[in-house]
Amino acid sequence: MTDLDQLTQSLARNLKRWRNERGFTLDTLAARAGVSRGMIIQIEQARTNPSVGTTVKLADALGVSITTLLDYEHGPRVTFVPPEQAVRMWSTEAGSYTTLLVGTEADGPLEMWGWRLMPGDESVSDPHPSGTVELIHVTAGELTLVLGGEAHTVPAGTSAAFEANTPHTYRNEGTAPVEMTMAVSVPPAR
Repeated sequence: MTDLDQLTQSLARNLKRWRNERGFTLDTLAARAGVSRGMIIQIEQARTNPSVGTTVKLADALGVSITTLLDYEHGPRVTFVPPEQAVRMWSTEAGSYTTLLVGTEADGPLEMWGWRLMPGDESVSDPHPSGTVELIHVTAGELTLVLGGEAHTVPAGTSAAFEANTPHTYRNEGTAPVEMTMAVSVPPAR
C-alpha cells in the first residue's frame, strides 16, 4: 500500500467516523463545509483524494484538525512526529510547499505547519470558521500576507497573528524563498 493509498483510507475512515460522531448527515456536512454531497460520498468510500482546500473545509466543518482527519490511530498524550512522517499537503512545481508538522484536538483543533514559498508563488485560503486564529513566524525571505484584499509585508524574524475568518493569501513577491512556521487554532464545532 502506498502512502497515498494509506492517506486515502485514513481520510475515508476518519471522515465517516467524525461525521457520525457529530451526528451530521451527508447533507448537513455538505452544507456546513460547502462541499458537494457526492464528493463527501467519494471521500468516505476512498474513491478520491480531495484537494487540500476541500480537506480543510471538511475539517473546519467538523471542528477537527486536518491531522485528526488523516490520523490512523489516536496515540498517547505526547505525540512525536519525525520529519519523514510530517504530511506534505500542498506543493507547486516551483518548489513551494506546506507541511503539516503536528496537531492536537485540545479545546478545538490546533495545528503547526512548516511553509516554503518560492518566488512568484502564492497560496490562497478560503475563510475559516469564526474564531479561527493563525499565527505565523517568518524565518527567511519576505512574506506578503493579504487579508481581506489588504497586503501586509512580513519580513524574516517577524511574527503575526490574525483572525482567519476572511479570505487570505500567502504570497512571495520577492526573489528569495520564504520560509515560515504557522500555527492554526480552530474553535470546536458547535
